[in-house]
Amino acid sequence: MELGLFTMPSHPPERDLREGWEWDLQVIEWADEFGFGEAWIGEHHAAKWEPHPAPDLLTLAALQRTKNIRIGPGGFLMPYYHPAELANRISLLDHISQGRLNFGVAASGLPSDWEMFGVDGMAGENREMTQEAVEFIMNLWTQEPGWTHEGKHWKGSVPHGMPDMELVQHLKPLQQPHPPIGVAGLNSPSPTLEMAGEKGWLPLSLNLNPQYVSGHWDSYEAGARRAGREAHRSDWRMVREVFVAPTDEEAWELSYGGMMGRMMTDYFIPLLGAFDFHKFLIDERNPPPGGEVTVEYCARNNWFVGSPETVAASIEKVYADVGGFGHLLLFCFDYSETPESAEAWRRSMDLLANDVMPRVAHLTGD
Repeated sequence: MELGLFTMPSHPPERDLREGWEWDLQVIEWADEFGFGEAWIGEHHAAKWEPHPAPDLLTLAALQRTKNIRIGPGGFLMPYYHPAELANRISLLDHISQGRLNFGVAASGLPSDWEMFGVDGMAGENREMTQEAVEFIMNLWTQEPGWTHEGKHWKGSVPHGMPDMELVQHLKPLQQPHPPIGVAGLNSPSPTLEMAGEKGWLPLSLNLNPQYVSGHWDSYEAGARRAGREAHRSDWRMVREVFVAPTDEEAWELSYGGMMGRMMTDYFIPLLGAFDFHKFLIDERNPPPGGEVTVEYCARNNWFVGSPETVAASIEKVYADVGGFGHLLLFCFDYSETPESAEAWRRSMDLLANDVMPRVAHLTGD
């Protein structure tokens, strides 16, 4: 099993934007130091708990401060970019990264972002725009001069230009045919992950109840089968809340009683509840009393929290329940409040990488 991280990035509303930026970079530096294989960085525009509108800027800064870890937006919110402009930025960033770039694709799911950009997400316009944008970008990277796109939302072309003056389309990725593309899934069944399977992109399952996201693989596999592709569970990324400490009691206090608990209480659970998505956090075999989803319920049923032995056993159980996956992505939180809390998070990452992961190395997904 491989280890990576997924950061929204998430910070409490009172956190200074610069301080949050520095914390995110520090966490990615630690991940590189501890041997994490990849980092995915989210994007949002009108959400104080997710205050990062430019994942490529954080990606660039992190690439310059790390040596081995693959890094990329996880993903770009496709409706909010002209596809040609984004294609060119990705191409340049891939060259700067010397081939360490990942390219995450997302449709955007926050109503506040939809409102800011005038996108009708309730009618599915965001998903429609995402599909058109991705097709535009793929063609811009592969088609000859003269190819033209006349879509519903965007227009553009591979320019004939002025070749004698070197005024031509020249920005193409270093990794061919393009950097690895990752797509995060929420609903189950998931049309998004079905498309990912059809295209051969990397599937990411967000931090919902493992029983629920087990259906994500069915969607991915169905898309791959339709396209005549072989799907490999070793490609499947599972995003999980994880906190490791020397003892179960200490890990519980630092997670449930720390920023993980606060963020889930103040933001994540209410956000999902506003769209009736909180049910995706429920294990139907063990529903919460009265159907109320609480942080304690999520911590006991969805999180990996405890000593290295306990966390390794939790990973083994979920792996068996969902039928196997190849990558565990640590869901990141802001523990920068005090030097002691920051050190506890750093130690948790260290224990996860160097104590827990060797215990589950035999879990490969395939």
